[in-house]
Amino acid sequence: MNISQINASKYCHWGRFFLIFILTASLASCSASKKAHKKNVNKVIQTAKTYRGTPYRYGGTSRAGMDCSALLYLSFESVGIQLPRTSEAQSKVGKNVPKGKLVEGDVVFFATGKRKNKVTHAGIVTEIGRNGIQFIHSSSSLGVTEDNLYNTYWHPRFVRARRYF
Repeated sequence: MNISQINASKYCHWGRFFLIFILTASLASCSASKKAHKKNVNKVIQTAKTYRGTPYRYGGTSRAGMDCSALLYLSFESVGIQLPRTSEAQSKVGKNVPKGKLVEGDVVFFATGKRKNKVTHAGIVTEIGRNGIQFIHSSSSLGVTEDNLYNTYWHPRFVRARRYF
């Protein structure tokens, strides 16, 4: 073995060490990132749930009364995500998500008016389980409450879903 082969062998050894170090660091970073993501999702949902029972008020943004877009606006603001103020505008930002790929923290949008594709309502997915997909929203009749996406009222009015994380 000559000198250049010995030096190459040393560099190859350090190269492997460096590669293992980078991979380990990136996996640890990925794990920390997933934990931070889960923490943010939980904070958004928990913030939304603190508004349960708040009466509906069109254009309202406080515990005295709020509409559906204010619930989203305030809940996501708790983790530093700034959303537009209306549900229609909120439905145009973030990543599009198919209904079958929804996860907790995603936002669902509905057309509750005469036009079938015009977004007029929104809610935050709070739970996915055997009994369907639960979401929290500010209902004009019940105030801030949770419902099942697959119930007979909401399912046919579903328009799209978005992910902000």
